[in-house]
Amino acid sequence: MESINVSLIVPENESKFTEFILLRFSEKPEEQGPIFGLFLGMYLVTVIGNLLIILAIVSDFHLHTPMYFFLSNLSFVDLCVVSTTVPNMLVSILTENKAISFADCLTQMYFFTVLGVLDNFLLTAMAYDRFVAICHPLHYSAIMNPRLCGLLVLLSWIISLLDSLLHTLMVTRLSFCTDHAIQHFFCDLTEVLKLSCSDTLINYILVYILAGLLAILPITGILFSYIQICSSILKIPSVQGKYKAFSTCGSHLSVVFLFYGTVLGVYLSSSATHSPEWKNTESSLLWRSLKKG
Repeated sequence: MESINVSLIVPENESKFTEFILLRFSEKPEEQGPIFGLFLGMYLVTVIGNLLIILAIVSDFHLHTPMYFFLSNLSFVDLCVVSTTVPNMLVSILTENKAISFADCLTQMYFFTVLGVLDNFLLTAMAYDRFVAICHPLHYSAIMNPRLCGLLVLLSWIISLLDSLLHTLMVTRLSFCTDHAIQHFFCDLTEVLKLSCSDTLINYILVYILAGLLAILPITGILFSYIQICSSILKIPSVQGKYKAFSTCGSHLSVVFLFYGTVLGVYLSSSATHSPEWKNTESSLLWRSLKKG
């Protein structure tokens, strides 16, 4: 990843600021080993699992369908998500260095935001695919043609890249004064905004507006698709037919619950772990000690 020139980003009166501190999950030395092993294992399982899914879909002609096309793209995105955040955390544990440069933090934040938004769109496209397959089976091949599938993925990438670029550019106009400790194991947009001593009103307005458009709308699309799917399944007379129809949605539903459950778990655990009192004491002491060192 190409680094961003910090001298062009940081305001002149804040030129001494060059890095953030990622506080991760725990400060206790005895817990660093288990945390490292846990995240390394999760990272390897995620990488190997997603690579196997992609290879299986590419190599098997029978899997060259719209559903598996979206699934292969989703696996690629998930592979990139963990590669954007986890390796940096593992290196910081090994080197006992929690600092991350401002440029690297922006780069990590940019790609994580892109991939997070992209996950939402791909899950919505998969829900739409299941909706067409179950509610309009006779027209499935005509509607979910390769051109439409490619267009959906392309539009998802374009919107995600532009959304993340806008947020990142808005962060570059901010100043960071005293507290540079991020209450997370990676550079998350909202956590970075909390540390700014500039006026972040415009940034938060953009966050809420774009989150509403690019997160709530896809979730609404997924819910609407499954309401229609359930309605169609209930109209099927045989129990076997109902089970067969619903089983085609099982893999997508499991991915949806896993994705949104993981997102909620990460942010809720992060909020519970780092209280405001802890932030104002230990993080400030840590920053001062690192600066002296």
